[in-house]
Amino acid sequence: MYSYSHKVILLILLVLSPFTTKAIAQTLWTLDDVIGMAKGQSIASKQAETERETNYWKWRTYQSNYKPQLSLYGNLPDYNRSFTQVYQPDGSIQFQPVINNNALASLSLSQGIAATGASIFVNSQLQRFDDFNNNVTRYNSSPVLIGFSQPLFAYNTLRWDKKIEPIKYLESRQAYIESIETIAINTTGLFFDLLLAQTNLQLAELNRENNENIYKIAQERYNVGKSSTNDLLQLKMELLKAQKALIAARQNEETYSRNLKSYIGYRSNEHIVLVIPDSIPDMYIDATVALREALENRKDALAFRRRILEAESEIAKARGEVGFKTNINATLGYSKAASTISDAYKSPQNLTTVLVEFNLPIMNWGRARSRLETSRANKKLIEYTVEQDRNDFERDIYTQVNLLNMLKEQLKLTKEAEDIAQQRYQIAKDRYILGNLSITDLSLALQEKDLSKQDYITSLRNFWTAHYTIRNLTLYDFLKNEKITVPASNERALRNGSL
Repeated sequence: MYSYSHKVILLILLVLSPFTTKAIAQTLWTLDDVIGMAKGQSIASKQAETERETNYWKWRTYQSNYKPQLSLYGNLPDYNRSFTQVYQPDGSIQFQPVINNNALASLSLSQGIAATGASIFVNSQLQRFDDFNNNVTRYNSSPVLIGFSQPLFAYNTLRWDKKIEPIKYLESRQAYIESIETIAINTTGLFFDLLLAQTNLQLAELNRENNENIYKIAQERYNVGKSSTNDLLQLKMELLKAQKALIAARQNEETYSRNLKSYIGYRSNEHIVLVIPDSIPDMYIDATVALREALENRKDALAFRRRILEAESEIAKARGEVGFKTNINATLGYSKAASTISDAYKSPQNLTTVLVEFNLPIMNWGRARSRLETSRANKKLIEYTVEQDRNDFERDIYTQVNLLNMLKEQLKLTKEAEDIAQQRYQIAKDRYILGNLSITDLSLALQEKDLSKQDYITSLRNFWTAHYTIRNLTLYDFLKNEKITVPASNERALRNGSL
């Protein structure tokens, strides 16, 4: 395989055409070059990066649920000017004018406890009431309030999120790597589309030139009576077909070139020439190793665990929402009311509140049991589905590994056949010029040469596609014998918010 660095070389090449010869600036690209560009600047890579960033900030949001929350809130001001009804001793109502302001400021520090689902808080608040009708001001202070709320027999969101959300985040990280490797697979397909088109263009140019030369020789032989009119006309038809094939090949080459440039995000109109990636790595992949790496690295393996946990979470939620529930709330602290702020903080009095709430369903016509049994049945279904998905996952790994190893051996045979076909065509052409071979046999040799070249390019495509597919399925680089991970620089940039 060629090195990853770009090898941009401006060359002046002679491009054959039926009428003119001109020089064009070109760029030589290897498969690694093209994949590197696609991973770095394609729309698909930017989409994967954006999705990764979104999942990262979702993870940060989840983490914040387990850290202390400090907040300042209040009503400044809460002004009221209206009439209020006042009941009189005789039962009548008098409407009295009211002009007051009831302001409140509170500083609160709270913390959730994942183990029990409880929450504790420390609070400090100050309230001021102004009665403008009577010119009275009062203060109510609570310097320190410590409280907690503990639900019993209820669904513990914090506890279950702590089991599920870390797996989700790991899934998102591996999903990003898989997205980048998928870009490599797609790019490989587009690379070989263009490579085959360029190969066909080269063959078409060469065939046109060869047919022109052979036709000229046939004309000379016809002029001296050594070739028939039918043979000359057949060669003329072959030349016309070669010229038409050249026009079609140029159009295809231009189309596939635009497709590749569009996908990898390359905006230049510069003509590119692809280098055939015929340096095949000498490696043999063991299916057991590939499966082990896949189970360690792929998001699918993480998803198997996460889906079971989510099913268990639904069972716990069904139990908590339909059964007996209790909530204990308690507050301890100090409080004082006074006409001035300083007096409101002098010798505060103890403050204690205890509240026990409960909810016991007595008759729900089997709704509680139905919801619980539904969640249990759904868990069984998910377990069976996960088991089938795991079997399919393992089968795909074994199939792809065997395919890659087979394609590597097949590629050697295809290359040998391509070399033989090239030699046979050269021999056939020489024999025809000497008059020892028919036009039909020469045409067959030409077709065999072209087909063997195309077959070789197709075999290369199948091999490299399988190579990048096994990378995607295992997230393991078997050339370097290391796991495929997110670069550390990208992780730091993501944490710093620069992506």
